[in-house]
Amino acid sequence: MQRALLRNPGRIALDAESMIVMNTAELSAGFRSEGTVRLRNARFDGILSFSKATLDSCDPDRMALHASHIQADELILWPTEKIKGRVSLSYSRIAVIMDHPSIWPDRLWLNGLTYETLRGGEFEDRLRWVDRDGEFHLQPYEQLATWYHGIGHDDLARKVQLAKLRARRRKLNPVGRAWNHLLDWTVGYGYRPWLAFMWFAVLLAIGTVVFSVDRPHSIKQEGERPAFHALVYSLDLLIPIDTFGQQQSFDPGGWSRWVSYGLVAAGWVLATALLAGVTRVLRPR
Repeated sequence: MQRALLRNPGRIALDAESMIVMNTAELSAGFRSEGTVRLRNARFDGILSFSKATLDSCDPDRMALHASHIQADELILWPTEKIKGRVSLSYSRIAVIMDHPSIWPDRLWLNGLTYETLRGGEFEDRLRWVDRDGEFHLQPYEQLATWYHGIGHDDLARKVQLAKLRARRRKLNPVGRAWNHLLDWTVGYGYRPWLAFMWFAVLLAIGTVVFSVDRPHSIKQEGERPAFHALVYSLDLLIPIDTFGQQQSFDPGGWSRWVSYGLVAAGWVLATALLAGVTRVLRPR
């Protein structure tokens, strides 16, 4: 159906629900729809093409393309301009999707969509693509991460998982958001555990400097206490269990006492965040 004009503004312009096409379906090369193109539950044993077409629902709150629950070997979604209206690809199974960021509408429904190949757009474009879903769902992020993992880009798959957890944060209550932020900053939800070691190194350096300047006094008799070492003492404070015996042998005073309290608290927070993050990553879906 090329160079066709279908007009029914704000309503269904083309209703092909449950249609079965045994080869290529060309709604392209000058095809223009002013209204909804409804293809729900249709099957295309070939290509569904919107190349050089125009899709305009004439109402931003209505669907320009309702293509949920469809099956297709390839979807070419490359109209001449940005799609005006909403697009639903929910619960569709499409082997190859060829599209471009410039044509995406502001609202997409992608929950349940599965695909084998994506063509068009860079990594950041794909993150924005799944973030445009009408409501937050885990599945579009999981599907995108699975695709990147399948083509050998494990680093990008981890970034998608991070983006998923950050997007989920918007739906949490204030306490959940605070804990979510903490997991992000300290261990990257377990996908970037090196962050915890970076924070640990920074806190260890602070403690070493502080206790070198304001040395704690001994609380043990001479002959029973170990030699004081600012770095080892700071390390003992940060590690949640007494490891080197320094914490039990020396007691800071004045302002440095508050630094020691902060290091102890930070050590527990880092250990808890690291355990929670690693558990999240290793936990089966």
